[in-house]
Amino acid sequence: MNANAPLAERLRPRKLDELAGQEHLTGNGSILRTAIEGGNIPSMILWGPPGVGKTTIANIIAETLVVPFFQLSAISSGVKDIREVIETAKSTQKAILFIDEIHRFNKGQQDALLGAVEKGIITLIGATTENPSFEVNSALLSRCQVYVLKPLDNNDLEKLLHHAIATDEVMKQYQVTLKETEALINISGGDARKLLNLLELVITSSSKKKIEITDDYVMKVAQKRIALYDKQGEQHYDIISAFIKSMRGSDPNGAVYWLARMIEGGEDVKFIARRMVIFASEDISNANPNALLLANATFDAVNKIGYPEARIILSQCATYLASSPKSNASYEAINEAMAAVQQHGDLPVPLHIRNAPTKLMKNMDYGKGYKYAHSFEGNFADQEYLPAEISGKKFYDPGDNARENELRKYLKEKWKDKYGY
Repeated sequence: MNANAPLAERLRPRKLDELAGQEHLTGNGSILRTAIEGGNIPSMILWGPPGVGKTTIANIIAETLVVPFFQLSAISSGVKDIREVIETAKSTQKAILFIDEIHRFNKGQQDALLGAVEKGIITLIGATTENPSFEVNSALLSRCQVYVLKPLDNNDLEKLLHHAIATDEVMKQYQVTLKETEALINISGGDARKLLNLLELVITSSSKKKIEITDDYVMKVAQKRIALYDKQGEQHYDIISAFIKSMRGSDPNGAVYWLARMIEGGEDVKFIARRMVIFASEDISNANPNALLLANATFDAVNKIGYPEARIILSQCATYLASSPKSNASYEAINEAMAAVQQHGDLPVPLHIRNAPTKLMKNMDYGKGYKYAHSFEGNFADQEYLPAEISGKKFYDPGDNARENELRKYLKEKWKDKYGY
């Protein structure tokens, strides 16, 4: 390994057993490990945040199977590059094509892969930080298995730090005491590549061979060297986090500043707009239902307009969302409901609200006693809609704002004291 290569590259795992985290995919008996060991892997999309092992897994697969391995970056490659790889792969067997950031390929580029994947000329491995349901063509997605990689936890990241200090030849030239790790882990944001390269920066920035790493020392070094904006990873998630938190904190000035940082950095317009659609529902919700309508309209509009004019539409939406009343009541409601599903399992649907399309089902009392709400005064019928085991459980608790206070009043009038509104 080249000693001049970044630390993260020098320590890149060569075997599945060396990979940090991802036990659900690479542990003994796991789906992906079994496929690799069997020598017959499907085309796949590896979906997860930066620095969790997507590229590493692709390299391990290629080395384990000993097959021709081609690699393209969706940032710099076009249809011509794809076709050249496919032509070359026709003369090989079981060639693997790895495409990093496949979500950045447009429809035409993705369509160019379809025939080769379908005929087995190439086995496609795509890596993406974005939800493939939105960013990968349905035709291509249907031909691939989607494997979700999880963020590395603090324990995984600490192990990486100690492993790097103890095993890397360059790091062993220093006497390093890892006294504190919080700053290293927080700045890296769970990105193993960023963590290791930051560790190397902190160590090699010192003129001394004996180094004690503390949070204060890490912050001093990092603040001098962190770039303005890197849409490929370094501050990508830090900037979007600042943008979201500014809107959540009702500060349109902060929101439009971080928006400008992303625009100046060349951030994907869809990435920004999609985050605002999510924000409108997660953080504003029923406090102002128009927020979701505007965010969704913004997503459609910026896709039609593009830069540079899309900046105006993004700014309108961001300042509106930041200035809107906030509520996360719907977000909390679905989380509570999903927790109840996990806790109680598949509780039976009460008979009176079951569907009864057949005579047999009617004979089994499906739908018996159901009260059609519109047949009652105020379009409301007092009946049970939850399974008996969780009757009276309140999931949605309206926020304290003008709009949701109206909803609370309505629900209290209808349900009296049943749900405690």
